[in-house]
Amino acid sequence: MVKKSELPPLSLDAVQAEVDQWITTYGVRYFGELTNMACLTEEVGELARVVARKYGEQSSKQSDLDYHLEDEMADVLWVLTCMANQTGVNLNDAFRRNLLKKTERDALRHKNNEKLK
Repeated sequence: MVKKSELPPLSLDAVQAEVDQWITTYGVRYFGELTNMACLTEEVGELARVVARKYGEQSSKQSDLDYHLEDEMADVLWVLTCMANQTGVNLNDAFRRNLLKKTERDALRHKNNEKLK
């Protein structure tokens, strides 16, 4: 078994390529965009459940013990990557543009927010 520390880091481009390879090798084809949107919503809900139980006021049930924060985050990333692949979105480029937009728009916004001080 490969240890987590032995795994090489992946760029978003590499993540998209690996997901695409997995889909074409094991998954037969991508689910439709609407199905993947429903799957993404489901996975975000599972992530929300873990966060609510771990960091919020809700107590865990026995069935919650099978859910893990990092696994649920990876599931969200998986489905989001599937959607990017099937719609032609390069996540690396999109993230870079989004980061630039946020930096330009919010350069002082959060530093000047009294609620954050």
